[in-house]
Amino acid sequence: MKYRAILFVLTGLLFSATAEENWISCFNGKNLDGWVVKIKDSKAGENPFNIFRVEEGLLTVSYADFEGKFTDQFGHIFIDRLFTNYHFRCQYRFIGEQIEGGPAWAFANSGAMLSGQDPRTMAVDQKFPNSIEFQFLAQNKSGDRVTGSICTPGTFVDVNGETITKHVIQSAGIALPIGEWVTAEAIVKDGKIKHIINGETVIEYSNPKFDDGSPVTHGWISLQAESHPVQFRNIEIRVLE
Repeated sequence: MKYRAILFVLTGLLFSATAEENWISCFNGKNLDGWVVKIKDSKAGENPFNIFRVEEGLLTVSYADFEGKFTDQFGHIFIDRLFTNYHFRCQYRFIGEQIEGGPAWAFANSGAMLSGQDPRTMAVDQKFPNSIEFQFLAQNKSGDRVTGSICTPGTFVDVNGETITKHVIQSAGIALPIGEWVTAEAIVKDGKIKHIINGETVIEYSNPKFDDGSPVTHGWISLQAESHPVQFRNIEIRVLE
């Protein structure tokens, strides 16, 4: 309890302990306290068109109030503190229709950006934080989509001991249909990272670095808005030694 109390004081977030394993709830189900929104062409802290909102206790990406066509207003909502070694988990589901103007690749596409840059350091016109993306996808008509893959905006990683510089590294996790809840977990520990979908490890990698070659050792976690409505619940984190 003393450890949790220290966390509360240091972070100022409305976290609450959820289990004996020191899991911390990052979302209170009522508002966006403890989070920072950053959307392309807007400053950190602004939430144009109320894209990130709370609906029926769920953290929701909605375009119900959006005006006009989507023109690359990619967005992220950040837990407002940095983490080093951690176990992150949440549940996600895609809902509704993609907004007009959203790119084809962004259909039923979101993710958790791991160990990324502080949203307040992002340029106003920056689309994505420099980070490692734990990609979330729902299935499409092809039936061959996977979820839990790696995307590397401003970064690169090692897979099976080999440095991979391509932007998307596919996982072994088969994507589920739109509307189905999926449990996603990421374990980040001492330069080694694991993606878990519905209890199954779908990809592992290590030695993450920014494009300038500096190691990714810590950073902010964010959830994405990429033109398709999506909802999140049970957003939790456990700080690892």
